[in-house]
Amino acid sequence: MVQDSARQAPSVTPATPARALLPSILPALAVGVVSSLLLVGVEAAAEELQGVLWRTVPDALGVGRYSVAWMFVMLVATGVAVGLVVWKVPGHAGPDPATVGLDAPVLPPVVLPGLLLATALMLAGGPSLGPENPIIAVNVGLAVWLGGRALPRAPGRIWPALAEAATIGALFGTPVAAALVISEVLARQETRGLLWDNLFPPLTAAAAGALTATLVDHPSFDLDLPSFGRPGWGDLSAAVLVAAAGALLGMGAVRAFPYVHAAFRRLRHPMLMLPAGGAVLGALAALGGHLTLFKGLDEIAELAHDPDGRSAGEFAVLTVVKLAALLVAASCGFRGGRIFPAVFVGTALGLCAHALVSGVHPAVGVSAGVLGVLLAITRQGWISLFVAVLVASPGIITLLCVASLPAWLLVTGRPQMQLRPDGTPVR
Repeated sequence: MVQDSARQAPSVTPATPARALLPSILPALAVGVVSSLLLVGVEAAAEELQGVLWRTVPDALGVGRYSVAWMFVMLVATGVAVGLVVWKVPGHAGPDPATVGLDAPVLPPVVLPGLLLATALMLAGGPSLGPENPIIAVNVGLAVWLGGRALPRAPGRIWPALAEAATIGALFGTPVAAALVISEVLARQETRGLLWDNLFPPLTAAAAGALTATLVDHPSFDLDLPSFGRPGWGDLSAAVLVAAAGALLGMGAVRAFPYVHAAFRRLRHPMLMLPAGGAVLGALAALGGHLTLFKGLDEIAELAHDPDGRSAGEFAVLTVVKLAALLVAASCGFRGGRIFPAVFVGTALGLCAHALVSGVHPAVGVSAGVLGVLLAITRQGWISLFVAVLVASPGIITLLCVASLPAWLLVTGRPQMQLRPDGTPVR
């Protein structure tokens, strides 16, 4: 009887004692603050350079800031500048960016300055990529290098987790995004103890990174869309359909990714690949206009400021051109991440749905579009759902949870927008 009771008793995961977690607080805080300051510093430097390249210089030359000719010149010049960094700077600005996601490899210190320089030039020059992937890689490399020297007895695997969480917290201005990403990673690993015990050090780093960014840079994803009230059946149908459309659109880009990447790789040299990519991006900018340039966060706010200010056709052009620009920029060798431009694509798609069917609330269309596109591009459900809520309204989360289910069925088991070193897609 005693043995039967023991067999039927529920298993309880032992909690990690507080004394085992306390030593991780100071390293996590340090990594969080440093990672956030590096991100903010690179973005601030890129913004200053962007002002010179896109305002001061064209004004001095008497040409239009966003004329077709100037956009083409700037994007090709950015390709030349980044190509020179990749070619000549020690470390060649890291591995092929098409093979790198949010889970960054640990790079040697010699690579990090070139990667930072290439990222800043890219952010200022206009290609459609965000800072997340390269900045995470730099912060991971710094954390492993400095942390291993400061605390040689600490487990080596702790430093990448702290740096990734800190950078994600700083990027989105909240540690919740980092907690969601880290929880997905932990779900694929064999861990000991409770989930929150494993999340404690990276969540501390993410909180420090988010607070530092908030105090220094005041990041905001509030698009100031029209307020969304009580959801109805029509809203649910719209969310499901727009999310599925976004997922299918994103999957089309993911399907084309290895082929576009292979086409640029045939040029073999960064001084050919990157300027050629800049030329294609210049042609796309001529089609889509200046809103399809850069990582897209400021441009998203401009789109959302007037949801009824453009026709469905105009929103459709912005959607397709921005997605094509993301595909080209990620394929030709520019150092950058894919989340922020994907959010622009989803936003434009959602506003296109609103322009087509006035009954689709802008907040529903935008959040569902962002959800679907991000699911296809990243194959990370939590971060996709989080960003979709972040750009719209917390009250819309129920609709998005339902809309994520059919969208996930479309994307699960299929490649994401990341390649292996041999050029094959990552599933």
